[in-house]
Amino acid sequence: MNLLFDRAPLRVYWELTRACDLACRHCRAAAVQRRHPDELTATESLRLLEQLAAFGDPKPHVVLTGGDPLKRPDLWTIIVAARALGLGVSVAPSATPLLRGEEIRRLKQFGVEAISLSLDGATPDRHDALRGIAGTFQRTLDAAQAARAAELPFQINTLVAKETLDDLPAIYLLAGRLGAARWSLFFLVPTGRGAVLEEVTPDAAEQVMHWLVDLSLQGGSPVVTTTEAPHLRRIMLQRRWSPARGRGAGIRDGNGIMFISHTGDVHPSGFLPVTAGNVRTDDVIAIYRDAPLFRRLRQPELFGGRCGRCEFHAYCGGSRARAYAASGDPFAEDPLCAYTPRSRARRSP
Repeated sequence: MNLLFDRAPLRVYWELTRACDLACRHCRAAAVQRRHPDELTATESLRLLEQLAAFGDPKPHVVLTGGDPLKRPDLWTIIVAARALGLGVSVAPSATPLLRGEEIRRLKQFGVEAISLSLDGATPDRHDALRGIAGTFQRTLDAAQAARAAELPFQINTLVAKETLDDLPAIYLLAGRLGAARWSLFFLVPTGRGAVLEEVTPDAAEQVMHWLVDLSLQGGSPVVTTTEAPHLRRIMLQRRWSPARGRGAGIRDGNGIMFISHTGDVHPSGFLPVTAGNVRTDDVIAIYRDAPLFRRLRQPELFGGRCGRCEFHAYCGGSRARAYAASGDPFAEDPLCAYTPRSRARRSP
């Protein structure tokens, strides 16, 4: 099984804009209401899509994110161009008055494969407190219902932090009732505005991930995944559950994942704000394949601390974004992991 994604990313997250009408307490992008004057232009955006398609088959799946992608008036042109180039497209809109049933039906008509919606609480009070705008909870439920009616698959994203920990079971049940295809738990990385929230402890994270494996073993819906918590794969392997080998094994920041900012900077992920180049001046394929930052991120045996020594490093590798947020070193160990590796030899750099 290939755990090294050195020729092309599986997913490219493209931050079309940082403009957004929400004020989420944990926003990675520290979004603002107005669009940045230095965003990639419409012409630059189409050129970028051509470069991404040039990775070859299988072409990367492009996730259009933000801020709020609906704040870009050329969103629809970008989607049409991406689909014409054979790129799969998903969109991560914000639950604002811009996201109406009409827009959701249009996303489906334009060939978008899925959208993601965020639920960080199972009640209006809990969700809206994190999103910063009253009414966001109900708009999210309305959007989910519209997506289901349009037969547009949707993913529910949920933040895992001390503020949301006790509400996770209720959010899971709500995601199931809404008809979500996937439930992705975003384990807090203290970057952007997220630095004001509090991470869960390593032991608590371990308990959550064992619970997620239990949910997956039940075979119900939605499918459960994690973001910035690849430790789930290690737990699945420890519990001798073979699907761990086929559900994103090895994928992490810089290995199967690439992020492009609203101004064209290229990062290993949206939560790891270390720049390896810019699409305005550099070849995006060369950045992904050959930039020293990306190449080293694909060598987990050279990571520091427990991550480099761990016998599961090829499957997991830890969150490089959290390592960076905690220490300033993207190759350090992930402090969220509670696992003590077996003794094993380290290869010298």
